[in-house]
Order: sequence, then C-alpha cells, then structure tokens
Amino acid sequence: MTPCPPTIGDFSVLPVSIPPVPSFPRSVLHYLYVRRNTPKIPTPDDERSLFLTNVPVDSTELHLRSLFTALVGAGRFESATFEDERKAPNSVSDAQPLHAARLLAAHGKKRKREDEEAERAREDAAARLPSTWSRPLRRSGSTAVVLLADEKSVEQVLKAVAKMHKTKKYPAWGAGLENVTGAKAVPPLGSVWLRAHNRLSYADKDVVQAAVDAFSELFGKREREAAEIAKRLRNEPDEDGFVTVTKGGRNAPAKMREAEEAKMKMIERAEKKKAEMADFYQFQLRERKKEEQAELVKQFEEDRQRLSAMREKRGKFVPEA
Repeated sequence: MTPCPPTIGDFSVLPVSIPPVPSFPRSVLHYLYVRRNTPKIPTPDDERSLFLTNVPVDSTELHLRSLFTALVGAGRFESATFEDERKAPNSVSDAQPLHAARLLAAHGKKRKREDEEAERAREDAAARLPSTWSRPLRRSGSTAVVLLADEKSVEQVLKAVAKMHKTKKYPAWGAGLENVTGAKAVPPLGSVWLRAHNRLSYADKDVVQAAVDAFSELFGKREREAAEIAKRLRNEPDEDGFVTVTKGGRNAPAKMREAEEAKMKMIERAEKKKAEMADFYQFQLRERKKEEQAELVKQFEEDRQRLSAMREKRGKFVPEA
C-alpha cells in the first residue's frame, strides 16, 4: 500500500486507526484532512479553529475531543460543529412565516441580553419534537469545524500531525470512550442503535402533544409580533415616497429616511428628464431662438424710449457765454 503524503494542497493529512468491529474484524486507517479554518465570511474565532473534512460517519464531539487530546493533551479542545448541524435549521423559529421573518429581521427587537437568549433557547427546545435517533450518523466525506483554546493550540495540532508521519504512531479512533459511562457515554451503534430508533419512533403521546402546543404558541407569538410591527409601519412611505395601503400590513414599508432619499432622487430624475426634453425637436430650438431675439429687441426699444423721455424732460442745455 502506497503511504499517504503528509500534506495535500493546504490540508495536512491526519491518519487515524479505526479499531475492528464484529462486522469488519480488522483494523484500518482512515484519513482526515485538516487545515486552518478560513470561511468565506470571517468570524472572531477563525484563528483558533480548524477545518476537518472526510470525518468518519460515526463521528461525535466526544470522538474528536478524544482525538485532539491524544494529539496535544487535555484542555485544548473546546467544541466541534459538524456539517449537517451547520446547514440544518438550528431553531424552530426558522419555520415561522416568511413575512414574519422579514419583519422581525428588519424591524424586530434586537436580542442582546443573555436572559432573553436563554428564554428563546427554552422556547425552541420546548417546541422541538423528540429525536427518533439515539445517535446521528454523518454523511460520508462530510466536514466539521473544531474550536480550540487559542491560536497556539492550532499550531501545536498541525505540528503533531506532521510529526505523526515520521513516527507512524497513529491515534486510535474513539480511544477511551468505551470506559465513559452515564449521561456522557456515546450510544452504541449496530442492532442496539436500530432497536433504540424503533422504540423512539413511537414517542409518548403527551410528549408529542406538548411539543406541538409549544410550537403553535411560538408560531402565534411570532405572528403577533410581526402584526404589531406591520401596524406601526403601515402608514410610512415606501422607497418611492408613496404610502401603500395594505390589508393586514404583511409587507413592511421602508424607513422614513430611506423614503425621503428616494423621493429626492425621483424629483432630480424628473427635472433632468424635463431639461433634456426641452429642445428635443429642431423646430423647438428655432422657436426658442426667435423668442430670445424678440425679447432682446423689445428690451432695446424700451431702453431707447426711456432715454428719449429723459432727454426731453431735461431740455436743451445752453452753456453760458
């Protein structure tokens, strides 16, 4: 078997040893690809995070914590976010009506206090239906973002990965997790996992009813908040400076400042268009020149008559001998 190179492009290759299982009683190497996290939209934590791709399908946060502990020791790993968790809606509030989402995003109250964020998290948790799986499986070749303690930890991980290719001592996937018990234990896979899924698929009726009631209440709350905002904004002008009368006020008007700016731009465009159209035809240009000449002649005659009247009023001047 040809050995894998230590790096491929910007990625460092991290081999891990997958222990044997009853369905495949042989240890194999699995290759993760690691690099510094450089998302398209930067975040404050990019300098101390790593981007992983080709994570095993049975990956959990505990698996990655065990892996990075084996690389750089305990206390460096903080959290992990998987691809399906980033793409999936993280809140039942994402299922609110589209017009309510737009109104609340544009004109809603900004949540800054921690108690308000905690209250929203409790509402979302109460309105979420119970999961039917005791443990998720990842899509083959999926990605994850690992957050470490600091930027120095990122450098230490990359150095440990480079050193591993020289020593050929690869960390075992899930090492030590078999001894974890209680609430922190990783649920098993295989037939136990499928039996748990079959059991969880038939949730208690009271639990499901409570989740549905909480979701309906949260849905109605978002609707009422959007209706109050729409009622307040219904008589404000839109981007063209006009007030649009809507039944129910589902479309949010523009802010007053934006409406005034749009109105001034509209007036300027109209005046510019009027000036451009003033001499659009040739006969209009000739007529305008004739009018200007006639006005000059008229002013000349008026000035000449005024001068003559002043001379007659003054009379002839006879100098003394």
